Amino acid sequence: MNKEEKIFVAGHNGMVGSSILRALKKEGFNNIVTRSSKELDLRKQEDVKHFFKEENISYVFLAAAKVGGILANSKYKADFLFDNLSIQNNVIHSSYEFGVKKLLFLGSSCIYPKFSEQPIKEEYLLTGSLEPTNDAYAIAKIAGIKLCEFYREQYGCNFISAMPTNLYGENDNYDLNNSHVIPALIRKFHEAKINSKKEVVIWGTGTPKREFLFVDDLAEACLFLMKNYNGREHLNIGVGKDISIKELSEIIKEVTQYTGEIVCDTSKPDGTPRKLMDVTNINQLGWSYKTEIEDGLAKTYQLYLNTLK
Repeated sequence: MNKEEKIFVAGHNGMVGSSILRALKKEGFNNIVTRSSKELDLRKQEDVKHFFKEENISYVFLAAAKVGGILANSKYKADFLFDNLSIQNNVIHSSYEFGVKKLLFLGSSCIYPKFSEQPIKEEYLLTGSLEPTNDAYAIAKIAGIKLCEFYREQYGCNFISAMPTNLYGENDNYDLNNSHVIPALIRKFHEAKINSKKEVVIWGTGTPKREFLFVDDLAEACLFLMKNYNGREHLNIGVGKDISIKELSEIIKEVTQYTGEIVCDTSKPDGTPRKLMDVTNINQLGWSYKTEIEDGLAKTYQLYLNTLK
Protein backbone atom coordinates (compact mmCIF):
# COMPACT_ATOMS: atom_id res chain seq x y z
CA MET A 1 0.00 0.00 0.00
CA ASN A 2 1.21 3.46 -0.93
CA LYS A 3 1.18 5.72 2.15
CA GLU A 4 0.19 8.72 0.03
CA GLU A 5 -3.02 7.15 -1.30
CA LYS A 6 -6.37 7.20 0.49
CA ILE A 7 -7.45 4.30 2.68
CA PHE A 8 -11.09 3.89 3.71
CA VAL A 9 -11.69 1.98 6.93
CA ALA A 10 -15.40 1.11 6.88
CA GLY A 11 -16.66 0.52 10.41
CA HIS A 12 -13.85 2.41 12.16
CA ASN A 13 -15.86 2.86 15.36
CA GLY A 14 -16.28 -0.88 15.87
CA MET A 15 -13.85 -3.21 17.60
CA VAL A 16 -12.26 -4.49 14.38
CA GLY A 17 -12.30 -1.20 12.48
CA SER A 18 -10.82 0.80 15.35
CA SER A 19 -8.06 -1.78 15.74
CA ILE A 20 -7.22 -1.58 12.01
CA LEU A 21 -7.15 2.21 12.34
CA ARG A 22 -4.64 1.99 15.22
CA ALA A 23 -2.50 -0.49 13.27
CA LEU A 24 -2.45 1.73 10.17
CA LYS A 25 -1.44 4.82 12.14
CA LYS A 26 1.24 2.83 13.97
CA GLU A 27 2.78 1.97 10.59
CA GLY A 28 2.69 5.57 9.36
CA PHE A 29 -0.45 5.48 7.21
CA ASN A 30 -2.11 8.85 7.77
CA ASN A 31 -4.21 9.42 4.64
CA ILE A 32 -7.14 7.54 6.17
CA VAL A 33 -10.80 8.28 5.47
CA THR A 34 -13.48 7.36 8.00
CA ARG A 35 -17.19 7.99 8.34
CA SER A 36 -19.45 7.20 11.27
CA SER A 37 -22.79 5.54 10.56
CA LYS A 38 -24.46 8.90 11.23
CA GLU A 39 -22.24 10.61 8.65
CA LEU A 40 -22.63 7.88 6.04
CA ASP A 41 -25.24 5.12 6.14
CA LEU A 42 -23.57 2.30 4.22
CA ARG A 43 -26.97 0.67 3.68
CA LYS A 44 -27.94 3.52 1.32
CA GLN A 45 -26.62 2.86 -2.16
CA GLU A 46 -26.71 6.42 -3.53
CA ASP A 47 -24.97 7.84 -0.44
CA VAL A 48 -22.19 5.26 -0.69
CA LYS A 49 -21.81 5.89 -4.42
CA HIS A 50 -21.52 9.65 -3.85
CA PHE A 51 -18.93 9.12 -1.11
CA PHE A 52 -16.68 6.97 -3.33
CA LYS A 53 -17.05 9.38 -6.24
CA GLU A 54 -15.98 12.34 -4.10
CA GLU A 55 -13.18 10.73 -2.09
CA ASN A 56 -11.07 8.89 -4.71
CA ILE A 57 -10.34 5.90 -2.43
CA SER A 58 -7.45 3.53 -3.29
CA TYR A 59 -7.74 0.89 -0.52
CA VAL A 60 -10.71 -0.36 1.48
CA PHE A 61 -10.86 -2.32 4.73
CA LEU A 62 -14.49 -3.48 4.90
CA ALA A 63 -15.00 -4.05 8.63
CA ALA A 64 -18.46 -2.46 8.86
CA ALA A 65 -21.24 -4.86 9.84
CA LYS A 66 -24.25 -5.35 12.06
CA VAL A 67 -22.95 -7.73 14.73
CA GLY A 68 -24.13 -9.41 17.94
CA GLY A 69 -24.12 -12.57 20.03
CA ILE A 70 -26.43 -15.61 19.99
CA LEU A 71 -29.40 -13.70 21.42
CA ALA A 72 -29.28 -10.82 18.94
CA ASN A 73 -28.54 -13.11 15.98
CA SER A 74 -31.54 -15.30 16.80
CA LYS A 75 -33.96 -12.46 17.49
CA TYR A 76 -33.21 -10.03 14.64
CA LYS A 77 -32.53 -12.32 11.66
CA ALA A 78 -34.17 -10.12 9.02
CA ASP A 79 -32.19 -7.09 10.20
CA PHE A 80 -28.91 -9.02 10.30
CA LEU A 81 -29.38 -10.35 6.77
CA PHE A 82 -30.69 -7.17 5.15
CA ASP A 83 -28.30 -4.71 6.81
CA ASN A 84 -25.18 -6.78 6.20
CA LEU A 85 -26.08 -7.56 2.59
CA SER A 86 -26.77 -3.87 1.96
CA ILE A 87 -23.52 -2.67 3.56
CA GLN A 88 -21.23 -5.07 1.74
CA ASN A 89 -23.05 -4.88 -1.62
CA ASN A 90 -22.83 -1.09 -1.66
CA VAL A 91 -19.19 -0.85 -0.58
CA ILE A 92 -17.95 -3.65 -2.85
CA HIS A 93 -19.85 -2.42 -5.91
CA SER A 94 -18.76 1.20 -5.42
CA SER A 95 -15.17 0.02 -4.94
CA TYR A 96 -15.39 -1.63 -8.36
CA GLU A 97 -17.22 1.29 -9.94
CA PHE A 98 -14.75 3.93 -8.76
CA GLY A 99 -11.51 2.05 -9.31
CA VAL A 100 -10.42 1.00 -5.81
CA LYS A 101 -7.04 -0.78 -6.14
CA LYS A 102 -7.60 -3.33 -3.39
CA LEU A 103 -10.35 -4.24 -0.92
CA LEU A 104 -10.28 -6.55 2.08
CA PHE A 105 -13.65 -7.98 3.10
CA LEU A 106 -13.89 -9.30 6.65
CA GLY A 107 -16.33 -12.06 7.51
CA SER A 108 -16.64 -14.48 10.38
CA SER A 109 -15.95 -18.11 11.24
CA CYS A 110 -19.73 -18.65 11.53
CA ILE A 111 -19.80 -19.03 7.73
CA TYR A 112 -18.81 -22.69 8.12
CA PRO A 113 -21.18 -25.64 8.65
CA LYS A 114 -22.33 -26.28 12.24
CA PHE A 115 -20.87 -29.79 12.31
CA SER A 116 -17.84 -29.07 10.17
CA GLU A 117 -14.82 -31.34 10.36
CA GLN A 118 -12.22 -29.86 12.74
CA PRO A 119 -10.04 -27.90 12.32
CA ILE A 120 -12.03 -26.02 9.71
CA LYS A 121 -10.29 -25.57 6.37
CA GLU A 122 -11.29 -22.82 3.95
CA GLU A 123 -12.59 -25.43 1.47
CA TYR A 124 -15.27 -26.61 3.93
CA LEU A 125 -17.40 -23.57 3.08
CA LEU A 126 -20.88 -24.56 1.82
CA THR A 127 -20.44 -28.26 2.60
CA GLY A 128 -23.16 -28.50 5.27
CA SER A 129 -25.93 -26.78 7.26
CA LEU A 130 -25.22 -23.61 9.21
CA GLU A 131 -25.67 -23.04 12.94
CA PRO A 132 -29.36 -21.87 13.12
CA THR A 133 -28.73 -19.29 15.86
CA ASN A 134 -26.61 -17.13 13.51
CA ASP A 135 -27.48 -18.32 10.01
CA ALA A 136 -28.71 -14.90 8.83
CA TYR A 137 -25.36 -13.27 9.62
CA ALA A 138 -23.48 -16.22 8.13
CA ILE A 139 -25.46 -16.13 4.87
CA ALA A 140 -24.68 -12.43 4.46
CA LYS A 141 -20.97 -13.04 5.00
CA ILE A 142 -20.92 -15.97 2.57
CA ALA A 143 -22.53 -13.68 -0.02
CA GLY A 144 -19.77 -11.12 0.64
CA ILE A 145 -17.04 -13.69 0.00
CA LYS A 146 -18.70 -14.77 -3.24
CA LEU A 147 -19.23 -11.16 -4.32
CA CYS A 148 -15.50 -10.48 -3.95
CA GLU A 149 -14.68 -13.68 -5.87
CA PHE A 150 -17.08 -12.88 -8.71
CA TYR A 151 -16.00 -9.22 -9.07
CA ARG A 152 -12.46 -10.57 -9.34
CA GLU A 153 -13.50 -13.11 -12.00
CA GLN A 154 -15.74 -10.82 -14.03
CA TYR A 155 -13.98 -7.46 -13.67
CA GLY A 156 -10.44 -8.28 -12.53
CA CYS A 157 -10.87 -6.51 -9.15
CA ASN A 158 -8.25 -7.23 -6.49
CA PHE A 159 -10.84 -7.93 -3.78
CA ILE A 160 -9.75 -10.38 -1.08
CA SER A 161 -11.61 -11.92 1.89
CA ALA A 162 -10.53 -12.98 5.37
CA MET A 163 -12.50 -14.89 7.99
CA PRO A 164 -11.42 -14.14 11.57
CA THR A 165 -12.19 -16.48 14.42
CA ASN A 166 -13.91 -15.21 17.62
CA LEU A 167 -12.43 -11.84 18.56
CA TYR A 168 -11.96 -9.90 21.79
CA GLY A 169 -10.10 -6.81 22.96
CA GLU A 170 -10.29 -3.03 22.93
CA ASN A 171 -13.59 -1.34 22.04
CA ASP A 172 -15.71 -4.47 22.47
CA ASN A 173 -19.44 -4.41 23.26
CA TYR A 174 -20.28 -5.23 26.91
CA ASP A 175 -24.09 -5.08 26.58
CA LEU A 176 -25.27 -8.38 28.10
CA ASN A 177 -28.13 -8.68 25.57
CA ASN A 178 -26.03 -8.20 22.44
CA SER A 179 -22.43 -9.05 23.31
CA HIS A 180 -20.23 -12.00 22.45
CA VAL A 181 -19.05 -14.50 25.03
CA ILE A 182 -15.83 -12.85 26.31
CA PRO A 183 -17.18 -9.32 26.96
CA ALA A 184 -20.34 -10.83 28.46
CA LEU A 185 -18.32 -13.00 30.84
CA ILE A 186 -15.91 -10.20 31.79
CA ARG A 187 -18.84 -8.00 32.75
CA LYS A 188 -20.63 -10.83 34.58
CA PHE A 189 -17.59 -11.75 36.65
CA HIS A 190 -16.67 -8.14 37.39
CA GLU A 191 -20.19 -7.25 38.55
CA ALA A 192 -20.40 -10.46 40.60
CA LYS A 193 -17.14 -9.50 42.33
CA ILE A 194 -18.29 -5.92 43.00
CA ASN A 195 -21.66 -7.11 44.32
CA SER A 196 -20.18 -10.04 46.32
CA LYS A 197 -22.33 -12.60 44.51
CA LYS A 198 -21.72 -16.23 45.43
CA GLU A 199 -21.99 -17.54 41.87
CA VAL A 200 -21.75 -16.60 38.21
CA VAL A 201 -24.09 -18.39 35.80
CA ILE A 202 -22.79 -19.17 32.32
CA TRP A 203 -24.97 -20.24 29.38
CA GLY A 204 -25.04 -23.90 28.35
CA THR A 205 -22.97 -26.83 29.49
CA GLY A 206 -19.59 -25.11 29.29
CA THR A 207 -18.29 -27.89 27.03
CA PRO A 208 -18.34 -26.16 23.61
CA LYS A 209 -14.85 -25.23 22.48
CA ARG A 210 -13.94 -21.91 20.93
CA GLU A 211 -10.89 -20.25 19.45
CA PHE A 212 -10.21 -16.65 20.46
CA LEU A 213 -8.00 -14.07 18.74
CA PHE A 214 -6.93 -10.76 20.28
CA VAL A 215 -8.26 -8.02 17.98
CA ASP A 216 -4.90 -6.23 17.66
CA ASP A 217 -3.46 -9.46 16.25
CA LEU A 218 -6.28 -9.49 13.70
CA ALA A 219 -5.48 -5.90 12.68
CA GLU A 220 -1.86 -6.88 12.04
CA ALA A 221 -3.08 -9.82 9.94
CA CYS A 222 -5.30 -7.49 7.89
CA LEU A 223 -2.39 -5.17 7.08
CA PHE A 224 -0.24 -8.20 6.30
CA LEU A 225 -2.82 -9.52 3.81
CA MET A 226 -3.28 -6.14 2.14
CA LYS A 227 0.47 -6.05 1.53
CA ASN A 228 1.12 -9.71 0.72
CA TYR A 229 -1.99 -11.57 -0.49
CA ASN A 230 -3.79 -11.26 -3.82
CA GLY A 231 -5.57 -14.61 -4.04
CA ARG A 232 -9.14 -15.49 -4.97
CA GLU A 233 -9.74 -17.80 -2.00
CA HIS A 234 -10.76 -16.43 1.38
CA LEU A 235 -8.29 -17.02 4.23
CA ASN A 236 -8.90 -18.04 7.84
CA ILE A 237 -7.37 -15.83 10.54
CA GLY A 238 -6.98 -17.39 13.98
CA VAL A 239 -4.63 -18.91 16.51
CA GLY A 240 -5.06 -22.58 15.56
CA LYS A 241 -6.04 -23.79 19.05
CA ASP A 242 -9.18 -23.61 21.19
CA ILE A 243 -10.45 -23.85 24.77
CA SER A 244 -13.81 -24.80 26.31
CA ILE A 245 -16.22 -22.12 27.55
CA LYS A 246 -15.73 -23.51 31.08
CA GLU A 247 -11.92 -23.13 30.76
CA LEU A 248 -12.43 -19.61 29.42
CA SER A 249 -14.65 -18.81 32.40
CA GLU A 250 -11.97 -20.07 34.80
CA ILE A 251 -9.36 -17.76 33.21
CA ILE A 252 -11.72 -14.76 33.38
CA LYS A 253 -12.55 -15.64 36.99
CA GLU A 254 -8.84 -15.48 37.78
CA VAL A 255 -8.22 -12.30 35.77
CA THR A 256 -11.11 -10.47 37.49
CA GLN A 257 -10.14 -11.91 40.91
CA TYR A 258 -13.65 -13.24 41.49
CA THR A 259 -13.80 -15.78 44.33
CA GLY A 260 -17.29 -17.31 43.93
CA GLU A 261 -18.51 -20.37 42.03
CA ILE A 262 -19.18 -20.92 38.33
CA VAL A 263 -22.58 -22.51 37.55
CA CYS A 264 -23.65 -23.81 34.12
CA ASP A 265 -27.27 -23.12 33.06
CA THR A 266 -27.92 -26.16 30.87
CA SER A 267 -31.36 -24.85 29.84
CA LYS A 268 -29.61 -22.26 27.64
CA PRO A 269 -28.25 -23.10 24.15
CA ASP A 270 -24.64 -24.11 23.60
CA GLY A 271 -24.40 -23.06 19.97
CA THR A 272 -21.89 -24.86 17.75
CA PRO A 273 -20.11 -27.66 19.68
CA ARG A 274 -16.65 -26.77 18.35
CA LYS A 275 -15.27 -24.14 16.00
CA LEU A 276 -11.52 -24.36 15.45
CA MET A 277 -10.05 -22.81 12.31
CA ASP A 278 -7.27 -24.31 10.24
CA VAL A 279 -4.82 -21.42 9.82
CA THR A 280 -2.20 -23.29 7.80
CA ASN A 281 -2.62 -21.09 4.72
CA ILE A 282 -2.06 -17.72 6.42
CA ASN A 283 0.75 -19.21 8.53
CA GLN A 284 2.50 -20.38 5.37
CA LEU A 285 2.26 -16.86 3.95
CA GLY A 286 4.24 -15.65 6.97
CA TRP A 287 1.71 -14.43 9.56
CA SER A 288 0.87 -15.95 12.94
CA TYR A 289 -0.77 -14.66 16.12
CA LYS A 290 1.22 -13.08 18.99
CA THR A 291 -1.10 -12.70 21.99
CA GLU A 292 -1.84 -15.69 24.25
CA ILE A 293 -5.37 -15.86 25.70
CA GLU A 294 -4.27 -15.20 29.32
CA ASP A 295 -2.36 -12.04 28.35
CA GLY A 296 -5.09 -10.86 26.02
CA LEU A 297 -7.81 -11.29 28.65
CA ALA A 298 -5.75 -9.43 31.25
CA LYS A 299 -5.32 -6.50 28.82
CA THR A 300 -9.00 -6.62 27.90
CA TYR A 301 -10.12 -6.55 31.53
CA GLN A 302 -7.99 -3.45 32.16
CA LEU A 303 -9.53 -1.81 29.09
CA TYR A 304 -13.00 -2.67 30.43
CA LEU A 305 -12.14 -1.11 33.80
CA ASN A 306 -10.99 2.02 31.97
CA THR A 307 -14.38 2.29 30.26
CA LEU A 308 -16.07 2.19 33.66
CA LYS A 309 -13.91 5.08 34.86
